Amino acid sequence: MSEELSSRFLAIDFGLKRIGLALCDPLFTFAYPYKTLLNGQNLWKELKEIVSEQSVSKILLGMPVKENGQPSSITEKVQEFKTHLENKFKLEVILRDERYTSSIAQEMIMKTVTKKSKRREKGLIDRSAAAIILQDYLDEKKY
Repeated sequence: MSEELSSRFLAIDFGLKRIGLALCDPLFTFAYPYKTLLNGQNLWKELKEIVSEQSVSKILLGMPVKENGQPSSITEKVQEFKTHLENKFKLEVILRDERYTSSIAQEMIMKTVTKKSKRREKGLIDRSAAAIILQDYLDEKKY
């Protein structure tokens, strides 16, 4: 594909309190949960560091929609966030339907994370949901 071998894609599960992040490997084969950031004053600085350090070449942003496909209560905030991402990083930002990703992530965590205390970590679902968004994209595009 046209992406550099060392570049990666970043997926973002946007939330008003927390932002889950996932990255893919340089061969665009698999996605993995990476980090959860607080949606606060350091967000853009932290994102800039990650985009630079991880050689991010494309961003996938989860678009929250209701089950019937209609916009959700934070759809407008996600659109604004997308615009900021595009302006700050000059990268392609692709919106992806994120229906059910948190439920799927929660199910996966219940099956794979044995420690109850670890399962209760709030950011785990956010970054796992981002990984599902990214893996779905990679599988669809077959990089």
